[in-house]
Amino acid sequence: MAKRPGQKITMTTIDELLCVPDTEGTIDIDVEAIYPFENHPFKVLDDERMDELTESIRTNGVITPVLVRPDDEGTYEMISGHRRLRAAKRAGLRKIPAIIKEMTDDEATIAMVDGNIQREEILPSEKAFAFKMKLDAIKRQGKRSDLTSAHNERRLEAADIVGEESGCSHAQVRRYVRLTELIPKLLDMVDEKRLALAMAVELSYFSRNVQQWLYEYIKENGMIKQEQIMELRQYREDKNMTQEQLIGIFVKSRSTTEKRKKITITERKLNKYFPAYYSQTEIERVIVGLLEQWKAEQEA
Repeated sequence: MAKRPGQKITMTTIDELLCVPDTEGTIDIDVEAIYPFENHPFKVLDDERMDELTESIRTNGVITPVLVRPDDEGTYEMISGHRRLRAAKRAGLRKIPAIIKEMTDDEATIAMVDGNIQREEILPSEKAFAFKMKLDAIKRQGKRSDLTSAHNERRLEAADIVGEESGCSHAQVRRYVRLTELIPKLLDMVDEKRLALAMAVELSYFSRNVQQWLYEYIKENGMIKQEQIMELRQYREDKNMTQEQLIGIFVKSRSTTEKRKKITITERKLNKYFPAYYSQTEIERVIVGLLEQWKAEQEA
């Protein structure tokens, strides 16, 4: 049936186009028979994008089947398609097309990460836990440990494999995985783009107690500086550090930084207040005199 003029055309979303195994053998499964992947690292939010996906499914149905694996109870664990399942339920569907595949725990973990990591918008925390789960699965499998990198003829590590399959470098994978060591409040700051990735990685090496103190300091005083973290590095292994000591280090570091500040007043600005025949010494004497007067007034 032709669409009426002005009627909104609902396009298939990117989540509907995610790659899954060949759709041959697809069957319809009761939506209530599918449960989420254990410790699924990707958030399923009822946001604007979910509204769009729900409308697409309400109009066109679920175009790309979800991927599940069967359990011994006659139900299924979701591998890829958590957002599609949520949208299908919101759209009122009772069944959803699915591909059922037998997989080990590690195979399922790798497939779950690969089926989600290429999404358009992924939070740093999602990427961090996804990379860690896949990294651990590959290590347990010993997958492709005999391969060598053509670049430098060294054996590929698990982080190399995760990086190659996700478009990241070995180092980037390691940095993201470090984020899983952050307390939730600091990790939320990374997701909210209030805490830079490099700074977050530095903070991840401190104990959870120290991280909590750092969070409280940031909340009350604003973002800490790289120099302050460098100053704090030497205390990483100090299990006896107190919150008062940490604040003392920051106060001292801030004071030292402030002492090094240099203020420059251009000649153009000075010429507004001093005759041309005043020497540099005379100008400095007047400025210092005025500052002394201002200081006395403040102290009074």
